[in-house]
Amino acid sequence: MIRRVLNVLGLGGALLVQPVCLPSASASEADAPALVADTVHYQSGADTVGAVFFHRAGDSSAPGIVVIHEWWGMDDWILESGRRIAERGYAVLVLDLYRGHVAKTADEAHELMRGLPEDRAARDLKSAVAWLRAQPGVDPDQVGTIGWCMGGGYSLQAALLVPDLTSCVICYGRLVADDSTLAPLSAEVFGIFGAEDRGIPAASVTDFEARAHKLGKKVTMEVYDGVGHAFMNSGNERYSEEAAERAWTQINEFLDRTLKPSGK
Repeated sequence: MIRRVLNVLGLGGALLVQPVCLPSASASEADAPALVADTVHYQSGADTVGAVFFHRAGDSSAPGIVVIHEWWGMDDWILESGRRIAERGYAVLVLDLYRGHVAKTADEAHELMRGLPEDRAARDLKSAVAWLRAQPGVDPDQVGTIGWCMGGGYSLQAALLVPDLTSCVICYGRLVADDSTLAPLSAEVFGIFGAEDRGIPAASVTDFEARAHKLGKKVTMEVYDGVGHAFMNSGNERYSEEAAERAWTQINEFLDRTLKPSGK
């Protein structure tokens, strides 16, 4: 995994976000007000959680999206992904579940993930949604979540914990296995998975979608042939540029339809 260091949390205050290894902005995006990343902190119970808030100055009712990192932590790739989403007209909060820790190896990532208390993560997610909704430039009725890997599972958990979320994107994240757990879900859900993912078999994805439909939930699962886990992360050895760009296209279409940012 390649780690480029932006050190956004260490800077404090506000900064202009420079694109890194992502496509150039369109002409309409270039004419829009500059995208800003604010280093912010919000309360989660007795804890203070660090995050980066991507937004445009002057936004009055932008849809909000909480972005949840992989098992690596809040690294450059997840910040780039948050910025990429924000450029399309969303107010984006990228939260740090690991309290400043970023893994450099898979072993470190595994230990950080194992050491994350699920009750604390749930509290952090609910507090993140509440903080985002309270921002003056955010439409509190149009808020969703997106996450990858570990964060994909927590994106679904957020939608179960906060029943009035609008939308939820799961990128190869852990799914739930019983109807009673799915019962509170009201957000529309879109999921992307790899057929070669050994940790999340395609059959379990199909089963999740079928059970959700029986419960009357709006859930769409896409399983991509020929790719495995983490295929969207450009620093991962399993990265597939073609599949990743197709996934981004589908994610953008889903978010634009369910959250309806201005100008879309």
